Amino acid sequence: MAKIKFNNIVKSFDNGKFTVIPNLSFEIEDKEFVVLVGPSGCGKSTTLRMIAGLEDITAGELYIDEKKVNDIPPKDRDIAMVFQSYALYPHMTVYKNMAFALKLKKMPKEEIDKKVKWAAKILDIEPYLDRKPRALSGGQRQRVALGRAMVRNPKVFLLDEPLSNLDAKLRTEMRSQITSLHKRLQTTFVYVTHDQTEAMTMADRIVVMDKGVIQQFDTPQKLYNEPANMFVAGFIGSPQMNFINAAVADDKGIKIRFSGYEFDAPKTKIEPLKNYIGKEIVLGIRPEHFTAGNKDKNTCEMTVKTEIAEMTGSETNIYFDLSGKRCIARINTEKKIADGDCVKLLFSNESAYFFDKETTQVIG
Repeated sequence: MAKIKFNNIVKSFDNGKFTVIPNLSFEIEDKEFVVLVGPSGCGKSTTLRMIAGLEDITAGELYIDEKKVNDIPPKDRDIAMVFQSYALYPHMTVYKNMAFALKLKKMPKEEIDKKVKWAAKILDIEPYLDRKPRALSGGQRQRVALGRAMVRNPKVFLLDEPLSNLDAKLRTEMRSQITSLHKRLQTTFVYVTHDQTEAMTMADRIVVMDKGVIQQFDTPQKLYNEPANMFVAGFIGSPQMNFINAAVADDKGIKIRFSGYEFDAPKTKIEPLKNYIGKEIVLGIRPEHFTAGNKDKNTCEMTVKTEIAEMTGSETNIYFDLSGKRCIARINTEKKIADGDCVKLLFSNESAYFFDKETTQVIG
């Protein structure tokens, strides 16, 4: 068992003058791959470092494997941490880097050799065991750092932005390697990143954090399809969701009006939207939910002037202005669109999101 439980955790600095984590409570299940995601300064790395024992807990209780670990030193927590900077010993070979922690435990040489070669084979770094870190690429160094953690066979793997120093192609390769490694090792992984693409592609569940507070903790699918508020809706998804000021009207049915356009409220949202008749709300539309198809009774059609058109292969990103706010649509089209072109865009009313303008919480 390697379940992790945060119970009303508070983390402050400077004798309570600066609080990073005001009150954190959530649970990570045994063998789960959980990603902590959020903007810089949201508290995700501090949360990870508290699990590792590298940061003291100001208040609350932290449990690993149902054992309170607040006062247990890092070396006795049975965790292994992989850092952004790799943190390899430059004067040691790959083999010695991976074997170092096992030697400190006075493990027999034969067992050390077996574990190092086992990890090296899984990570495909067998040819580099006699090299020093300076002779390796960034991706190879990161695999060595993973291997050094693996040989210890910990209850919990902690990974703090391990791919941020790699180029885009290597990041994609390493994402799949780490995901495969989790499935193979069947242990608990806690992973920190500011990259929502990493979070969406790797996690069983994602903790979305802002200013030390959990905004939503759920599966990638739920976060994308059912965001709890505007912060989550804007953070999850790339390009991010468009937010447009709108109003709710009662005119032969519940209508949503924005920037000179109007559409019928989706059937599933009519009841909650009745509470907002005559009020302003925020309309959310994901860029990928725009199409260039034909209008029907369940769609809203807009004609926009393209400010910038970016072709990304099979798709085109169209940037346009809507009542002084820049928006983006990502559409599938074979037609070449140039800057300055007028384009008809449609979106289904069922794909629209609605948010309370004051609380930023999702409506319905």
